[in-house]
Amino acid sequence: MAGLETPELVAAAVAGGADIVELGFPFSDPLADGPTIRLAAERALSQGMRTSACLDCLRRTRERVDVPLVPMTYSALLEAYGWERFAEAAALAGATSLIVADLPVDLRPELRRVQLVAPTSSDERIGLAAEHTDGWLYLVTLTGTTGARSELSSELAPLVERTRRLTDVPLYAGFGISTPAHAAAAAELTDGIVVGSAALEAAEGGPGALERFVASLRAAIS
Repeated sequence: MAGLETPELVAAAVAGGADIVELGFPFSDPLADGPTIRLAAERALSQGMRTSACLDCLRRTRERVDVPLVPMTYSALLEAYGWERFAEAAALAGATSLIVADLPVDLRPELRRVQLVAPTSSDERIGLAAEHTDGWLYLVTLTGTTGARSELSSELAPLVERTRRLTDVPLYAGFGISTPAHAAAAAELTDGIVVGSAALEAAEGGPGALERFVASLRAAIS
């Protein structure tokens, strides 16, 4: 989540082995996010992290790391800021792509972004998302919100199998991946994993704790 300490935390995640970093731009009603990310968003908003401040955070983070940086937010923020204006500003600040969690694939097709699909997505929607996604397809592993969980979702394997029949775009799995064991199991099925809530929880212990957590995930999937 964008904030004053974010550049240092991102540098720690990269030192631990992160290949890509998703950078949350906080929104007051994040419908896809569970309690951990909601709390982080509320904290960021209370610290004054509005869109311009988040873009500055992205710029400062880009100065620290070379890996792809992907802002993640919601369509209301882009609507308020201006769709083209936001895309241009994010790219200038160092964004590699975007994730807009609540923006359907057939709306704003000109906006270059990573598309999400879920177990509830039809084959038609998966095919459309794969056709328009930017580089990789984000597989939402379960029906629900983000958050650390005790077990890897049983919905992931069928979703991967169905999606593989429709596209050869790289597939990254997210939502509920919380431990090295989860990471290893998900990596057996997909091309990459996305860890959000558990990483935020680790970051509460500071950059060193986050680096160690990411390193444990990297070791599990390597």
